[in-house]
Amino acid sequence: MSLPTITRMTIVPVAGHDSFLLNLSGGHAPWFVRCVLILEDNAGNRGVGEIPSSEGILKGLEKCRSLVEGTRLNAWRGTLNNAKRLLAQGGPEERGRQTFDLRVAVHVLTAIESALLDLYGQATETPVADLLGRLGRQRDEVEALGYLFLLGDPNKTDLPYLSADDPRDDWERLRCQEALTPEAVAELARAAHERYGFRDFKLKGGVLPGEQEADCIRAMHEIFPEARLTLDPNGAWSLEEAIRVLEPIRDILSYAEDPCGQEGSWSGRETMAEFKRRTGLRTATNMIATDFKQLQYAAQMNSVDIPLADCHFWTMQGAVMVGELCDEWGMTWGSHSNNHFDISLAMMTHVAAACPGEITAIDTHWIWQDGQRLTEAPFEIRDGKLNVPTTPGLGVTLDQGKLDEAHALYRSLDVRARNDATAMQYLIDGWAFDPKRPALVR
Repeated sequence: MSLPTITRMTIVPVAGHDSFLLNLSGGHAPWFVRCVLILEDNAGNRGVGEIPSSEGILKGLEKCRSLVEGTRLNAWRGTLNNAKRLLAQGGPEERGRQTFDLRVAVHVLTAIESALLDLYGQATETPVADLLGRLGRQRDEVEALGYLFLLGDPNKTDLPYLSADDPRDDWERLRCQEALTPEAVAELARAAHERYGFRDFKLKGGVLPGEQEADCIRAMHEIFPEARLTLDPNGAWSLEEAIRVLEPIRDILSYAEDPCGQEGSWSGRETMAEFKRRTGLRTATNMIATDFKQLQYAAQMNSVDIPLADCHFWTMQGAVMVGELCDEWGMTWGSHSNNHFDISLAMMTHVAAACPGEITAIDTHWIWQDGQRLTEAPFEIRDGKLNVPTTPGLGVTLDQGKLDEAHALYRSLDVRARNDATAMQYLIDGWAFDPKRPALVR
């Protein structure tokens, strides 16, 4: 069967609004930047992908244009192979100490992969979830995680954070306000549950002293005693501190995400293995197993139970391959996210749907961006779950007007990459990132 030919590749950097979310790397700026890739074919269809954005990513996509335009959809695997080989000429990529550090080549490849799979699925009347992995779709709905943050006070800056002038519910109001106490975090959880129906919650830590963040988990547990809870300090704590902070709440944690990391002469995989041995807590990571070689070592050392495979830096097929390995090895698959629009939400949903075996609720920042759509009908989180579409491709349709608005916002900003230090310097003079010190411990 001869499938359509790709006639045009369009690269659209976009921006959206964000809240003052705090994390080990500092505080989110009022904006985040992403890149949308659009592929058009001679049958009149459009395939899309969404990834982080940077000057290097935009240049990398442009570099691959000649390998994509003019190719038939039948050859989508060969197209990806050619792009991978071209991008590999830049040499190996190292991820830094911050969880938003970019791997240009793999992000570029993911954008092309998503748009190709979207087009191929439309041409063959097949949902992307059914195209991924060895066996395709494994489930028709995906559990989502209530991903909560401690929040800085936007009024302590002169940055143009959005305000909730006419909030439709408590969630819309609270996500724009300071939240630095257990009571405030518990209220965020309650509001998120009321709007989205979450059964699982994760708190991004690495901001306050560990014991205070543990108190936030206790406060959430009081409201939702049946919920699966976890705390993620992004490896900010020493091994001893991680044990001291988490052992008293081990019975209300479902697992610990990156409680410790590289320390002295010990690698992060070694400290995590020792943490597991001494506490008996299961561990998850998006820091010490971010490629297949690292995953191999982490599994050999028994450092991690739940690899969090973000499809934006594993690729969609790579993230599903992690899920297949987890199923074979008796591990649990999970996912990681950074700020994103609704195209990424669709990508993540299809990937999670194709992972076999046991998976944990997926990370998504969508609840912080909800209302800023690029598609005509974004996927919805209801009763804590996302339905996996049965429509061909990704199951989304671009809203050209909304895409144009997000591109215009990008062009109006002097922002081309994420920087969490700027907003923090309003709270603490001269603030600088330290991978072993929580953001507000200075």
